[in-house]
Parts: sequence; structure tokens; C-alpha cells
Amino acid sequence: MKEIWLRIDQRGSTELKEKILRSAEGICSVAVLSPNDLRFAEGLKIRTASTDSRSDIKLVQHEFGPDQFQEASAVELTVKDASDEARVLEVIDRGARYVIVKCPNWKVIPLENLIARTRNKATLLADVTQINEAKLALEILELGVDGIVLTAKSSDDILEINQFLHRGQNELLLAAARVVSKRSLGSGARVCIDTCELMKPGEGMLVGSQSSGLFLLEAEVHKNPHVEPRPFRVNAGPVSSYVLIPGFKTRYLSEMKAGDEVLIVDRTGKTRQGHVGRIKIERRPMYLVETELGDRPYSLIVQNAETVRLISGSDSKPVTDLASGDEVLVFVQEGGRHFGTLVADETVIER
Repeated sequence: MKEIWLRIDQRGSTELKEKILRSAEGICSVAVLSPNDLRFAEGLKIRTASTDSRSDIKLVQHEFGPDQFQEASAVELTVKDASDEARVLEVIDRGARYVIVKCPNWKVIPLENLIARTRNKATLLADVTQINEAKLALEILELGVDGIVLTAKSSDDILEINQFLHRGQNELLLAAARVVSKRSLGSGARVCIDTCELMKPGEGMLVGSQSSGLFLLEAEVHKNPHVEPRPFRVNAGPVSSYVLIPGFKTRYLSEMKAGDEVLIVDRTGKTRQGHVGRIKIERRPMYLVETELGDRPYSLIVQNAETVRLISGSDSKPVTDLASGDEVLVFVQEGGRHFGTLVADETVIER
């Protein structure tokens, strides 16, 4: 699990420092504090790192003698060139458990080099002051650094980076709805969501005509005699359909564009986050699929094509082959939506 360390900005007021530290409890594993600020952590369940010997982790910031580092020591280094990278490796060889690196110039290549060369040898932490820098460091070289030292400007910064780290770790409860009927509708404007991800069999996105019942549509992962698989793509349906996005909000397919976040879901309900690479809107023949779950009807409109597949608990089936009695997976949420946000107690009738 990635570590979040909090660095308290010395320019902040006493009130702000105390507020940020309280919000970090239970989220941040360590608070990097000046000797004068150690008192703010008293009574909180958070470890401290400081140049002061009273802290839990000894912070070494400047000159390094020839001795070995203690197990509970964190060394701070600025990395500007290859010689600085070599210095990081040196302090790890001398026993430093934590190494905090600050990259004032290049933000990616130095961390890539260090991630590759320090993996499983020490805890590599990137010193960051911006949320976008934090997110970048945590994903560099796919593995990311072991953690960050974030100089938070507010409690919201801590909550945002914690949410980023835990994205895609939620599981949705999917139910099996029974297909009642299927009929052709003629042509309509349909949306393909091409992502920056490669999806696997059983993965796709939750889309539907009603925000209260979203169907799991599979990515184009299957081989067929006529077209190569496109595992980055979900053929999602008409422009008016909803799609579930991170934060469990919905958006209209017509609103989606390159760079937007999408929620990728598999048949077990596990989720992960991706991004839109492009959106393709074209006129295509459409199908209306009507289903029932208990006594509730849920419907879906998709393109009439063999590559469009709905997922069940054990396999998937092209919409062209769907028949009455087949089961497909649906995500059900009661309530209405206000600009995509669930309002659980609102009564909304969708047909």
C-alpha cells in the first residue's frame, strides 16, 4: 500500500496546522514536522518525522557522515542529475529505511530511474507540493513511488489524494436481470468510448437508458472472423444513455470527451479507473432490449451489431443473439440524479 506523508508548511497559522494534522489522522502514516511543530501531533494517532530526537523517525536533511543510518531514519535528497541518483543508492546501501527525493527540474525520468533501481530495497518517497505532481509520482513507470510527502495547503488536499489512491478498489453489487424482449429501432446516433486502457473478457462499462438500472456492456475483447478485437473500446449506445463514472456519478454519453475519467467494471463488480482517448459518434441501426428484475422493468438501447455484448454472471452474449429468458448483469440504484449525483430519497420515474 502506498504511504502518504504530510509535510506541514511552516508559513501556515497555528490554527491551520492543527486542522490539517487532525484531518491527516487515519490517512497519513507520518507527519513531517519542525521541532517547534511537534507539539501539534501530541495526542494524535500519527507518527512523526523530524530533525528533533523526540520524533518517531529521525529526519536527515543535510550532511551525511560515514556511519550507517539507523533503521528508523529518513534521508532527504534533492535529485538534479545522475550523481544525485547515485547518492540516493548510496544512502540506501548504508541502511536508510526511507528516502525522500525532491526533483526540482525533471519530474519523471529521475523517479523512473530510482523506482527501477530501489524497488524492495527501501521506501522511496517523492516530495511534492501539488496534487497533480502527487498523482504523477504515484503512477510513474506503472508501479509508482512507494509514497509521497505532500505539503498540503488544506485538508481537501489530503482527502483528494486519499481518494485517488483508493480509486477502483470499490466493488459494486450487480444483479441478474431477465431479458423480456428485444426489437429493432432503426438508426440513431451511437457512441463508442475508446479508452487509454486494455480491458479483459468480462470487463466493460455500466450504461443504460435509466440511471437507476445500468447494464454491464463488455469491451470489444473477442476475436471474430471479420474484425480484430478492440479491447480499448466499449460500444456504449445512443447519445442519450447514461454511463457510470468514478465517484459513482452518471453522465450522458453525449457529454463524454477525450481525457474524461471512466469507470471500468468486471462481472464480479470490481472497478478500476480509466480515461477516454476518443469518442466516436456515428449513425447506426439500434436495438431496444427490455428486461425485468423482480417486478421492475429496465431497458437498454445499443447498436445492432455482433460486437456489442452484454455480460452475465458466467459469460457474455452478443445483443444480436439475446433471447427472452437470458440473464444479463445490471447495477441498480434507487433514487434520482441531480447533474449525475445520486439523490437517494428523490422520487424519479424513468421509463
